[in-house]
Amino acid sequence: MFLCCKQYIMPAFYKQTESFIFLILFCNCSILAQNTVNYSPAFFGPNADPVAEFTGARIPKYTTFEVSGDYFYGYGDRTVNPEAKVEIPLLSQRISLKVWIPLWERYSVTQALYDERQMEGNLTGTTTGGDFYVQTRILALAEKKYLPAVVINATIKTASGEQFPERRYFNTPGYYFDAEIAKSFSLNNKIVSNIRVGTDWGFLCWETTNSRQDDAFMYGGTIILSNKALELDNTIAGYDGRLKDGDMPFVYSAKLIGNRKNLFAFIQYKYGIRDWHYQELQLGVGVKIKALTPKFGSARAVTM
Repeated sequence: MFLCCKQYIMPAFYKQTESFIFLILFCNCSILAQNTVNYSPAFFGPNADPVAEFTGARIPKYTTFEVSGDYFYGYGDRTVNPEAKVEIPLLSQRISLKVWIPLWERYSVTQALYDERQMEGNLTGTTTGGDFYVQTRILALAEKKYLPAVVINATIKTASGEQFPERRYFNTPGYYFDAEIAKSFSLNNKIVSNIRVGTDWGFLCWETTNSRQDDAFMYGGTIILSNKALELDNTIAGYDGRLKDGDMPFVYSAKLIGNRKNLFAFIQYKYGIRDWHYQELQLGVGVKIKALTPKFGSARAVTM
């Protein structure tokens, strides 16, 4: 009887064991396949984790709205998207809240890039929403005769960006802290009446997979030439990630801004030097609205 039971029980036991082992191997293979995805700007769309822009340690006096159209090209990826941005001074030129988001993307990639990124879906597509960025800005040190202005930024990135299988967004949260330091120098010249020299230093962190994270050192420098009507910003900036898997983007940008009372328009060109393999053309307009500035934000401005 024992042998009879053994004949029926043991095969069933082995079958269940084999199924259990297969399940474990399948899960491990899925995890390993997920780990092969590099959560870095070199392997995703241009808006996944871009180099942060900084403003030369300036906080606006009034609430500022911006809308722009961005066109990215190069590296076998063409992307078009609108972007919206608002900055609300909670205390004029001292403390502000800033929010921005790429509203949607229309993209097209080559077959070679599709294979390299291990993408899913089609070669062309549309995303329905990007990552929200929410930033608190504080003037830590007002500019003096011999001292620069210092602005401290604390920023969080949501995981609202969609189309991770298509490698458009990480679908993971992130944050960064940085300090902008800048000083202006007046010139007796009608063409260039002011030169502002600034720098930016900070720490960036974002989640990759399996509760891991990548940490990066942020850096940047800018020279801003301006007069009453025009401003030209020349900036180099980037960050160096810890994993060294395409997470060390370095970018040059030139931005021309035209001002007329409370309205302004701008055009910007960006060139990816390392690990952000794009060029970008951006056109935008903005407005400064005193009526939408919080009353406690319209206090006497800091002399800059």
